[in-house]
Amino acid sequence: MAPNPITVDTINPKVLECEYAVRGEIVILAQKLQEELKINPKSHPFDEILYCNIGNPQSLGQKPITFFREVLALCSYTVLLDKAETQGLFSPDSIKRASGILAQIPGRATGAYSHSQGIKGLRDTIAAGIEARDGFSADPNDIFLTDGASPAVHMMMQLLIRSKEDGILCPIPQYPLYSASIALHGGTLVPYYLDEATGWGLEVSELKTQLETAKSKGISVRALVVINPGNPTGQVLAEDNQKQIVDFCKNEGLVLLADEVYQENIYVPDKKFHSFKKVARAMGYGEKDITLVSFQSVSKGYHGECGKRGGYMEITGFAPEIREQIYKLASVNLCSNISGQILASLVMSPPKSGDESYESYSAEKDAILSSLVRRAQQLEKALNGLEGVSCNRAEGAMYLFPRVQLPNKAIEAAKAVNTSPDTFYARRLLNATGIVVVPGSGFGQVPGTWHFRCTILPQEDRIPAIISRLTDFHKGFMDEFRG
Repeated sequence: MAPNPITVDTINPKVLECEYAVRGEIVILAQKLQEELKINPKSHPFDEILYCNIGNPQSLGQKPITFFREVLALCSYTVLLDKAETQGLFSPDSIKRASGILAQIPGRATGAYSHSQGIKGLRDTIAAGIEARDGFSADPNDIFLTDGASPAVHMMMQLLIRSKEDGILCPIPQYPLYSASIALHGGTLVPYYLDEATGWGLEVSELKTQLETAKSKGISVRALVVINPGNPTGQVLAEDNQKQIVDFCKNEGLVLLADEVYQENIYVPDKKFHSFKKVARAMGYGEKDITLVSFQSVSKGYHGECGKRGGYMEITGFAPEIREQIYKLASVNLCSNISGQILASLVMSPPKSGDESYESYSAEKDAILSSLVRRAQQLEKALNGLEGVSCNRAEGAMYLFPRVQLPNKAIEAAKAVNTSPDTFYARRLLNATGIVVVPGSGFGQVPGTWHFRCTILPQEDRIPAIISRLTDFHKGFMDEFRG
């Protein structure tokens, strides 16, 4: 028999270099344990796996927004629009919205390909939503609808990275989509470190230092990634800080890649979301002054429609010939899925005051966001009550990123099994409790420090039991490895 032509040594080395901790080693182990529980429910000291590794709200019991799902249902099964009983099952404004959306789709066919940038009428709606949010004009031709924000990020990395000598400034800690996409496209991640002591602050002096260090190594830095609100760190940038970042990108000739998918997730009264485009325009900078890409997704916010894979990027400040190349990249994928496109338009143009669904929509939205605030506060307080654990508050996003001061014996035990101390901790937590968290090393962290990322998404009535399980585990872990 001929040897297998594909081995680890013969595949693309960029794939080997790429890592994605959010669904890495700990999650693979969790899935194995879940299968074992199905076969034998008594096989482990817990009866379920609780996935707190990823921002996936509906997997943890969050209900979808009724208005959004009604519109999607009517658009997907258009026969309903012609049935008399539909009037009693669906709200009048969802019927009207669905009819309006279908009128914008050639053939009223949601199963057909669309324009590669997305359905024009939906891009019009999204542009209007951006204008309403920011107070500055938005062009639907700047909108590229995508299957979530991730493909848009990959598209920009394809555009910007030519070789290993091209660098992208990324926050550390960062969401591993960025390190993975930079590796896959053959570039170099240029880290800038967020300051944990100041609530994961972003200092422009740190950006300048890392930029100069990269240049001294022969790296051409092409862009700066900013995640606001932060993932995994949960901080929300102050507007003055954003102005400094805009000036930095303008002065250094960098593309500003603004990950703004958590813009609806703000949990503290003293912080507010401002898009980078709004900040730049308010500073008097127009298309010719700064090149900016803003990413948005239907997966986060209060809607949490991760499985629908909807999102978009708004590109501004690119020359016409570059925009042609971006369109070509979009065209390679033909188009994003139509349900996701529709949902992206709904997220940016939800029911308004006076619409029949407005009160029920507002009640659902407010209930989800206010519950997230309470959950964040409960988990933050509990984590800060654990021995050797410190946790900054979650100002936004869906996560906490606590720092754990692990005993030396635990660090030695991790080394003995050839793993990082935070992975060792996360693995032990999973095996003891069924709780899945992601080791901080998958997001990047200051050497010698250990963190883990956990979501704030478990349903509110389950938080006390989760805290109890985590507290008991942590006490036992620290006692085992102390001294």
